[in-house]
Amino acid sequence: MKTQDYIQREDKFGAHNYHPLPVVLDRGEGVFVWDVEGEKYFDFLSAYSAVNQGHCNPKIIKALTDQAGKLTLTSRAFYNDVLGEFEEYVTKYFGYDKVLPMNSGAEGDETAIKLCRKWAYEKKGIADNEAKIIVCEGNFHGRTITIISMSTDPDSYKGFGPYTPGFITVPYNDTEALAKALEDPNVAGFLVEPIQGEAGVYVPDDGYLSKAFEMCKAKNVLFIADEVQTGIARTGKLLACDHEGVRPDILILGKALSGGVYPVSAVLADDDIMLTIKPGEHGSTYGGNPLAAKVAIAALEVIEEEGLADHAEKLGILFRSELEKINHPMITLVRGKGLLNAIIIEPKDGKTAWDVCVALKENGLLAKPTHEHIIRFAPPLVITEEQIMESIAIISKTIREF
Repeated sequence: MKTQDYIQREDKFGAHNYHPLPVVLDRGEGVFVWDVEGEKYFDFLSAYSAVNQGHCNPKIIKALTDQAGKLTLTSRAFYNDVLGEFEEYVTKYFGYDKVLPMNSGAEGDETAIKLCRKWAYEKKGIADNEAKIIVCEGNFHGRTITIISMSTDPDSYKGFGPYTPGFITVPYNDTEALAKALEDPNVAGFLVEPIQGEAGVYVPDDGYLSKAFEMCKAKNVLFIADEVQTGIARTGKLLACDHEGVRPDILILGKALSGGVYPVSAVLADDDIMLTIKPGEHGSTYGGNPLAAKVAIAALEVIEEEGLADHAEKLGILFRSELEKINHPMITLVRGKGLLNAIIIEPKDGKTAWDVCVALKENGLLAKPTHEHIIRFAPPLVITEEQIMESIAIISKTIREF
């Protein structure tokens, strides 16, 4: 079978809920992936920052295969010998009392919402069914019905109503709007991405997160950080919130928590919040399974052992500096933190960010547009300085061809 054969089969038998680039991958290693015809590419999406530790990281794969031959799933009806090990490791790693493990990032956000609401009723004293959570315009937290109910992107919410109530939307990076929303006594939480990834790597002003955190504390409102994409060393710190010294009341992790090897997400909080949920009130058959636990421990060990946060910080500065040197009218802005970066594309002769990404593919680099005029660049954090410069050469060549 050739590339088009695989694409046609997916088109015939699969739901049409994605629009992938026309490339069919069958192998990955480190920062590279290969397609079914044997062509090699730099991966500059990293499965939306899930593959921070590099494709098929040997240590993570070994943890997976070792545990897979022993015990994969028990459900939470019984104890297993691995979950407690993971819980101790991850809570000490991030500095929280408790963790609630789930599978996907969206499940992590749903869990955080439930925790926030339960805390509102049991601890803050908000009347039943009256709790509100502040969210930001341009947010992307997943695609469940509740999560799309707080989205401002018509592609996410249009045609899926009725919507879940209980959310107040404010502009991102606007503390004045946040202050006004916090005046509502029924506000229980503020859910925010430290950098809005799907919105196009929208980096807020310095001080925004720390000021928002202080404002929440003053109103006894939980600061909830969705670090599903920005966490696990992607932005040059272990967490993007670390850039401003902010410790979220509720922390949501996913994606690179497993190094892209297995679906693992987690919600971390201290006892005062986490213990408001009692047995039977929340859970998941697969959440916290032995396979996921071993994989996540290995994935976090790789981050620490290989110093990937500092590496991302250093190479991110280099990458943005080199992007700015391209100096082409199609690139109107370069922005990002660590190795989560983006360029804003000015369409030229009818050519958009999608056309640029297709051309990048032809030149050996895979990236994906978001919102038609933005291209996100997020390579695995194991990328070397030499590989960064090779990638810059590909991007520059491709842009100049337009």
